[in-house]
Amino acid sequence: MFSKACEYGIKACVYIAQQSLQHRRVSLKDIAEEIDSPTAFTAKILHQLAKAGLLDSVKGPTGGFQIEEERIDALKLSAIVFAIDGNSVYEGCGLGLKRCNEKRPCPIHEKFAVVREELKRMLENTSLFELASGLELGQTCLKR
Repeated sequence: MFSKACEYGIKACVYIAQQSLQHRRVSLKDIAEEIDSPTAFTAKILHQLAKAGLLDSVKGPTGGFQIEEERIDALKLSAIVFAIDGNSVYEGCGLGLKRCNEKRPCPIHEKFAVVREELKRMLENTSLFELASGLELGQTCLKR
């Protein structure tokens, strides 16, 4: 459903949020290792997220990535998905057809519209704080 970049972006933001709640800035290397992602690809994704204003990047020997603590609860998954994948997750065809619409629907068009709407609702109502808290409590994980 999400691009690989978006999956890594969400995982990276959850990890950065968890560390930021503990007043820690994290390095690119630590993030890539924690989310099991190639370092160069992770750097590109984090640059996109920083450019979109979703996280802060600090250069230098004590640098790294962080999210201001006050913003963690306000930051929703929908913002991360939009920064990386745009609106494609809300508009794509369930079967991958280029021109699927109400006038010429694919076989699962109506059922998939319900799934997309529920996904949108979940992304707009799930905060990084909620996900980072689950990670902190050991209720969830970012890699297996």
